[in-house]
Amino acid sequence: MYRFLLVTCMTATLLSVDAAAQAQRPADAPKRPVATYSIVAYDSETGQLGVAVQSHWFSVGPIVPFVEPGVGAVATQSFVDSRYGPLGLELMRTGRTAEEALAALVSTDTGEAVRQVAMVDASGRVAAHTGSLAVQAAGHHVGDGYSVQANMMEHDTVWPAMANAFETTTGDLADRMLAALEAAQAEGGDIRGKQSAALIVARAEGTGLPWQDRLFDLRIDDHPEPIAELRRLVRMQRAYNAMNAGDAFVTAGDMAAALDAYDMAMSLLPDEATNGEAPFWVGITLVGNGDVDEAIPYLKRAQAQDERWAELVTRLPLSQLLPDDDALIERLVHEMTTR
Repeated sequence: MYRFLLVTCMTATLLSVDAAAQAQRPADAPKRPVATYSIVAYDSETGQLGVAVQSHWFSVGPIVPFVEPGVGAVATQSFVDSRYGPLGLELMRTGRTAEEALAALVSTDTGEAVRQVAMVDASGRVAAHTGSLAVQAAGHHVGDGYSVQANMMEHDTVWPAMANAFETTTGDLADRMLAALEAAQAEGGDIRGKQSAALIVARAEGTGLPWQDRLFDLRIDDHPEPIAELRRLVRMQRAYNAMNAGDAFVTAGDMAAALDAYDMAMSLLPDEATNGEAPFWVGITLVGNGDVDEAIPYLKRAQAQDERWAELVTRLPLSQLLPDDDALIERLVHEMTTR
């Protein structure tokens, strides 16, 4: 109870805006609408939580999406007040539903008329708010386990298209949220254009290791095609997630599963996307495990991208990343440099 009262007091203090002096907003509350369209979502099958957003505003990623595994997700936009993110998560962490958390924050915000905020909690309950002064076209749609919201759109068909795309797309949460962003852009998107995007997907439960709790945490700060670039990075993140899974299988002694994971990673990454980085370290991991024959194709693939990888092989024994075995190193370099 004390924690809830403390958070309530914090919301009253931090979100209070002088209604008579809108020009004197807090320094961290921009005077222009920052975000344009976004989705908050919960995956009932995996328990994952996520937010995806696109904006005609530089570096939207740090200020709009907030996600915490096992707690909830928040998107705060329009005349954005980013404090809705951490405070909304804090309220949901204390047991408030998404609806209760959003209502508490909106009720203490005298600038609520220009806000657009959506929240989903770890049980999939959703709430959204579009203030009466949000720049048109503006609106939101709350569905089963998700909310889509948009402001300053070219057309008022944007958020219905996002909802339809999310509901009809197959795949995991990242795929479905990307589809929602793409549908928004196909309807005209932000009347100003496009610039930045972000996507976060968190695990169902926290591990106590925050750097492992986010399956995707991607930001496009400035790009002529931010959503297309975001999709490219999602694909790359999938590949590196598969590589990490392969490394875990190696540690557990399951080489068959490790090779399957590595093959999946490589299938997701065209050579020009990796510059040899991914296949090289897969190969080194396999060599370190004694699986030299399995490692050679990966190392050759890396070498085809940049001839300096073979030189790096010769330096790794000094860092104990490869065995101190001259014959082995010579074989690896020979295999890598022979066409």
